[in-house]
Amino acid sequence: MNTSSGSTFMEKKHKLKVNGQYEFELTKEQLTDLDLVKTGSASYHLLRNDKSYHVAIDSKNFYSKKYLIRINNSKYEVDISNPLDVLIENMGFVVGEGALIGSIKAPMPGLILEISVSVGQEVKEGDSLLILEAMKMENVITSPRDGFIKEISVTKGSTVEKNHSLITFE
Repeated sequence: MNTSSGSTFMEKKHKLKVNGQYEFELTKEQLTDLDLVKTGSASYHLLRNDKSYHVAIDSKNFYSKKYLIRINNSKYEVDISNPLDVLIENMGFVVGEGALIGSIKAPMPGLILEISVSVGQEVKEGDSLLILEAMKMENVITSPRDGFIKEISVTKGSTVEKNHSLITFE
């Protein structure tokens, strides 16, 4: 990454990477100024430059900050970096942070809809592990690193509270 972009922590810019190739930086003020109205549990109406957009969040992963969204029925994968993430990346300290993660906990209370892995299975970073339904939204929980599944602490159909242990890695 080019560190001469002028992005510093003090500027409080969020970086969005769309479909792995297009990058945008937005300040807190730009985000606050969006003409965005919530129309459903995971849908919004956006008005920008006199154009109307229908936005829906299809899935989100709180650990990796990845979101699958639809804008006027076109699908996009969006990675979001907050100002601290941007500062750390610009300083060159982003190296293998997923290797430090030994377990995954529920980011919110919900219902386990699907478990895609089994104990002893090898997984790669980004592989789908399970689906957690919360507030009528399906949240795909993906692996933060390569590794092997040591323990699965939930079953399909079980309910979990926030911070409940879901999966442990070897």
